[in-house]
Amino acid sequence: MSAETLDHLRATRTSYDKIADVYSERYADGLADRPVDRAQVAAFAELVRGNGSAPVADLGSGPGCVTARLRALGLPVFGVDLSPRMVELARRAHPGLRFHVGSLTSLDLPDGTLGGIVALYSIIHVPDEDLPTAFAEFHRVLVPGGHVLLAFQSGEEEERLHISERFGQEISLDCYWRTPQTVADHLTAAGLRLQVRMVREPYEDETRPRAFLLAGKPA
Repeated sequence: MSAETLDHLRATRTSYDKIADVYSERYADGLADRPVDRAQVAAFAELVRGNGSAPVADLGSGPGCVTARLRALGLPVFGVDLSPRMVELARRAHPGLRFHVGSLTSLDLPDGTLGGIVALYSIIHVPDEDLPTAFAEFHRVLVPGGHVLLAFQSGEEEERLHISERFGQEISLDCYWRTPQTVADHLTAAGLRLQVRMVREPYEDETRPRAFLLAGKPA
């Protein structure tokens, strides 16, 4: 792992540690008023249930609300987040679920052990040069026939945004807005087969369209 990647991970971890309490309170259930988003999660869960009983990882689990929703949909699931404070708060909010600290680009999991991966709005913090590594990790840890559900802020052009303040805290977060085609191309290059591509327009409190990609590891 390069020194630049390590610096980026540290900055992202520190930033989310700083805002974790306010973020977790404000987005305790980020899908509560998002019926279209919930439908994508439900479809993912149905596909995963049809391919066996291997566990699912919610990568970038934050407050744990998506992890809890996946469990309610009948999946054996655990959450992974880069921020130790986020993990602590998720464990407190959902004591019956498992959460641990980890990175999308270096998953502490054996090969071929996951039935599915959900990464909602977490790949936006993965730099362009590290995205192939993350998707190669997804492919490595999935069982044959396993599925990946991604959601991310999208647009017609690639764009990088640096955020230096949020919720009154001084932070250092880089966000990478990508087109659905760019992300789909990376998934394909990693050996994952694209199954669904959907883009919804932003709600009133959002500024960018939301893209959803569903992909699978060939059986």
